Formats: sequence, C-alpha cells, structure tokens
Amino acid sequence: MSAYLVSESAVIAADPQRLFDIVADPAMHPKIDGSGSVQAARSGGPQRLSLGAKFGMDMKIGAPYKIENTVVEFEDGRRIAWRHFNGHIWRYTFEPVEGGTKVIEQWDATKVWNKVLLKLAGFPKRNRAGIQGTLKRLAEVSGNDAR
Repeated sequence: MSAYLVSESAVIAADPQRLFDIVADPAMHPKIDGSGSVQAARSGGPQRLSLGAKFGMDMKIGAPYKIENTVVEFEDGRRIAWRHFNGHIWRYTFEPVEGGTKVIEQWDATKVWNKVLLKLAGFPKRNRAGIQGTLKRLAEVSGNDAR
C-alpha cells in the first residue's frame, strides 16, 4: 500500500444501507468525523449525495476554511467517494458480513500533485487516526458497536 492511500476498516453491527445513508448525508459528516476538522455542511448543497453531486463543508485545521467536494464514485448501499479540489479522494465501501457490515474508509491521495507537501504536513499519519475515529463514530451514530 502507498503512503498516499490510507485504509482502515471496522465491522459495524448494522445494515449496509443504514450506514451508507448516514455517510451519504452531508449534514451527518460533522457528527461522524473522527478528525475534528469537519465543522458543518455548507448551505445550498444536496441533502443526499449522488454521483456528480457537489457539496461544500466548513472545515478547520488550525484555521477555518471552506472546501467543495464532488462525488466521483457512487453505488447506492455499497460505495461512495468524493474528491477535494486537490484530488484527494475520501472513499467508503460497505460490505455485508456475518454480524453486520464491514466498512472500509480510505483517504486516497495517489493522484495528488503535491504529495511531498502532504507527507511533510503529516497527513497520511493524521488521516489514519482520523479514519479510525470516524469508523468508531459511525458505529456510535448508527447505534451500534464497531469491532
């Protein structure tokens, strides 16, 4: 695996569609974000994401900023991913398994042009911790446990 592809997974005792629907709702992103950087969904965006949908988020890493995302992968109940302006992709996959759903979250910066700056800023390592926190919070928000 590349240092620019960070992937973590958890099995959550919930239906894949239930978990997908939480992630596909931008208003839920601040509630499930384990990094502490996602502050709020920006007004005017879709209530539910779909392929090609654009949605903005209020963010904060040190200082507040705004970011727009575009959904680049979408298979209802199974996979969703959005891309940031710089090419970062946040991807979630949902796989039914015994006892619930295996959720895989990935931060994919393999096609980003400024990889060295990302690494110097500690993003691969920082994102791993954030992803682990997000999977835990996704389980909590869904009313279930992650393992």
